[in-house]
Amino acid sequence: MGIKNKRHIAELSSQSRAVRLEDIGAQLEVRRHPSARRLTLRVSRTRRAVIVTLPLQCDLDEAGTFLNRHIDWVRARLDSLPNHIPFEDEAAMPLRGEAHRIVFTGAARTRIISVERDARSHPTILVPGPKDLAAARLTRWLFDQAKSDLEKSVAEHAARLSLKAKRITIRDQTSRWGSCSTTGSLSFSWRLILAPSFVLDYVAAHEVAHLAEMNHGPRFWALVKKIRPEFEAAKQWLQVRGPDLHRYGPDHGRNH
Repeated sequence: MGIKNKRHIAELSSQSRAVRLEDIGAQLEVRRHPSARRLTLRVSRTRRAVIVTLPLQCDLDEAGTFLNRHIDWVRARLDSLPNHIPFEDEAAMPLRGEAHRIVFTGAARTRIISVERDARSHPTILVPGPKDLAAARLTRWLFDQAKSDLEKSVAEHAARLSLKAKRITIRDQTSRWGSCSTTGSLSFSWRLILAPSFVLDYVAAHEVAHLAEMNHGPRFWALVKKIRPEFEAAKQWLQVRGPDLHRYGPDHGRNH
C-alpha cells in the first residue's frame, strides 16, 4: 500500500510538519534530529500520530520509502489503539473518574453547562446552545473545571510546603500530565479532570514539589510523600489507565 500524501513529504522542511495519512486515519510527522543516526518510526498512542525521525543528512524521499516499507506495521499498531471518542450527543465520557453521558440539549435560554444526576442511570452532562457549537463549549467547560480543581489542590499542597505557584495554566498537552517551569509556573493537562480526583490531586502535588526540587531525586519524592502519602496508587493509575484519557475530546476530523 502506498502513501497517499507522499508528495507532501517531499515538501517538508527541516522543521517538524504534520501531514494527513487519509487512508489510515493518522497524522504523519517527519522530524529531523541532529543526533539521529538512522531512520526510526513510532506510533504515538496519545495523539494517534505516526512519527518518522531521520538524520540531518537523510533525503526526504528516503523517509517516504522507509514509511512505505513499514506501512503494514504502522496500520497494525494504529488498529490496536482504542478508538477516539469525540464529544457528541449521547456519547459516554468520564468526569472525575465517573462515567457520564453527554447530551446536547439545544436549549437557547441558557448557556450554562450542568450535570444532572439520576439514580437509575449515569450522570448526564447537559450542554445547551446550538448543537454545532456544543463540543467546543463542552471542551471549554472541561478546561475550566480542570483549572478550578487544580488551583484548589495546588493551593493546599503549596501551603503545606510554604511555597507558592506563580501561575497555573491548563493546556491540551499530550507528552506530560503536568510541568513546572524554573520561574514557578505550573502547567497541567485538561484531561486530568477526566481522571479520579485522587489522580488529579497527585499530579498537583507532584508539580508543587517541583517548586522546591526541580528533579526526581530522593528529596523530591520525600516532599511528594509528605503532602500526598499514598501517591503510589495514583502514579500507577496514570501509568496503566492514563493513556486512555487521550481517547476523549472534540473531533478534529480524524477517522475512527
